[in-house]
Amino acid sequence: MADQENCVRVTRAAARKRAAESAGLMEGRVMNKKRVVLGDLSNLSNVAVSANKVQGKENKKKQAKGKLKSKTEVAKPALEVKTDEVSVDKPVDIDAKSVDPQMCGYYVSDIYEYLRQMEADPKRRPLPDYIEKLQKDVSTNMRGILVDWLVEVAEEYKLVSDTLYITVSYIDRYLSLNALNRQRLQLLGVSSMLIASKYEEINPPNVEDFCYITDNTYRKDEVVKMEADILKSLKFELGNPTVKTFLRRFTRVAQEDYKDSSLQLECLGYYLAELSLLDYGCVKFLPSMVAASVIFLARFITEPKMHPWGSAVQEYSGYKASDLKECVLIIHDLYLSRRGGALQAVREKYKQHKFKCVATMPTSPEIPASYFEDVQEVDVSYVEDVQSC
Repeated sequence: MADQENCVRVTRAAARKRAAESAGLMEGRVMNKKRVVLGDLSNLSNVAVSANKVQGKENKKKQAKGKLKSKTEVAKPALEVKTDEVSVDKPVDIDAKSVDPQMCGYYVSDIYEYLRQMEADPKRRPLPDYIEKLQKDVSTNMRGILVDWLVEVAEEYKLVSDTLYITVSYIDRYLSLNALNRQRLQLLGVSSMLIASKYEEINPPNVEDFCYITDNTYRKDEVVKMEADILKSLKFELGNPTVKTFLRRFTRVAQEDYKDSSLQLECLGYYLAELSLLDYGCVKFLPSMVAASVIFLARFITEPKMHPWGSAVQEYSGYKASDLKECVLIIHDLYLSRRGGALQAVREKYKQHKFKCVATMPTSPEIPASYFEDVQEVDVSYVEDVQSC
């Protein structure tokens, strides 16, 4: 009986051994099997390789591996040094840090490259001097008053800020093509905001709402007719990028090395951007330049002793500090009420606690001229001074 049990055990062990060997052989065959691609379909007869040839190739590989082992060990440290050098020179990619799929980290650079091309398209840009060239009954002050009033309208109907920016864009583009009577300027404003609301809002206000907000100065049919005139003049090209479009990305870059509350920098940037809408002098600047100037000034206001322009924001915005000087000084004057001081809607809006009361933040009346010098230029002059000594 005991002999029978031993025999059964030996038989089972042998069966297991044979099964393991067969499994190993099959795995080896699978590993050595050549993958057939579309171009190799005509040579299917050459795919099957005999076991002797496979074994011979394996032996040759082992011999070659033994000969090259010392060479590989010598070359490995050099390869590691090269990898380290590449990692040091590689710039920081802020898009790789985001785990939010809506940030489109994989192709966000392509998106903003397209937006930069779109913002410079003459069909989507207002004339920089349309009031001097075309408008006889509309002045720069009237434009500022209209925009300031539209800020209140947007607050009243709880519209998103994108609606306000694109509304002002429609107004400037329309006035670049059509001479307008001052009595119809407010009609242009509400009709432009009606179109922008339909473009941006989930639940836009009705035509009657915009008639009501003007104290029924204009009838419903007048607003609808002006809406049609605007669409025809703009040739239904409604989706142009605005300051807010670029400000989102530039703010994210600036927050990487920001010490204080990032929400404060964000709110201050939005405040300065809306102030720029009031001034006719900012019409000539591209939206991306205004957004970059806003970041420059916001960082100066929050940290006046530090240089507001770093290599990261310069790389992602494409602007040097010297490129932004004129635009920054205009927005700085707006912030200090040296320009447009009578326009209070934006200033009152950003005195609220939900915007961190950024409209009340103190700032220096002057920006040091050295902040507008490019970093490379400063370094060169410093080296020349050292060499002369």
